Amino acid sequence: MNNSVTASGISKSYIEQQALHEIDFSAQPGEIFGFIGADGAGKTTLFKILTTLLKTDTGKAEVCGYDVDKDFRTIRKIIGYMPGTFSLYGDLSVEENLKFFARVFESTLEDNFDLIRDIYVLLEPFKKRRAADLSGGMKQKLALCCALIHKPEVLFLDEPTTGVDPVSRQEFWQNLKTVSGQGITTLVSTPYMDEAKQCDRVALIQSGKILQIDTPENIVNSFPKELIVLKTTENKNILMNELRKIAEAESVFSFGESIHITCTLEKKQKLISIITSTSKGTISFDTQAKPDIEDCFLYYMQREHGKSDN
Repeated sequence: MNNSVTASGISKSYIEQQALHEIDFSAQPGEIFGFIGADGAGKTTLFKILTTLLKTDTGKAEVCGYDVDKDFRTIRKIIGYMPGTFSLYGDLSVEENLKFFARVFESTLEDNFDLIRDIYVLLEPFKKRRAADLSGGMKQKLALCCALIHKPEVLFLDEPTTGVDPVSRQEFWQNLKTVSGQGITTLVSTPYMDEAKQCDRVALIQSGKILQIDTPENIVNSFPKELIVLKTTENKNILMNELRKIAEAESVFSFGESIHITCTLEKKQKLISIITSTSKGTISFDTQAKPDIEDCFLYYMQREHGKSDN
């Protein structure tokens, strides 16, 4: 089964803006491949192209060896697609939605029930309830079941966990691991940086450009700067503005209650000394902090824009 997904030189423009710039990637059979980026990064446009809902301006994409432009009818039969907004029939019950989508793909609920069993167990108590009356997490589970009911070769999930509670997010990723274990290639987009670690490989995407592609572990391990995590009792925003004036600080970003600062190894101790001597409040440092995906994303975004400061 050649259930890979590839793109080469994909570009797409709308009237006032270029949404995608020369996108290249290859998702291998059976892997969970994530596109990680903020709103407006181009994730939805890319997914619409890959699911044959939108044509490219330039470039080529293939799903399971089929061209997304020439072979769109074939591709639509072998993929599952869960868009970012809830798009099932709100007036139909859970059970009726599942049967309807199975019938569309000339299948039945029973044919591929093993594939959705673990998810459906959580839905079954609500099988007679209208889809519109489900909670956000249950709507998400129903949409995933409907996308899987015909056992697609490739599954596309566009920001599937946006707006759902943390428990539902965790359950959803557990379900995706099960799906991937069935050999289904899964492409998922998310604005949540912490979800990158759930994927086999990720593409960091910003402003329609892919910044980096690798395993989450390799991306974090290849972070080329020294990271200092700082906490302070003084006004954080005022301190950040002051830190950005220090030549040795290459980047300064807010991370919750902390401030993340990057620099070179050679300038690290000098930077710490400057901060300590000029601080107006109590400061604590973690000079051995390990970067996470968000640190890496911000680094590659900064490098893409050719900035030496922020």
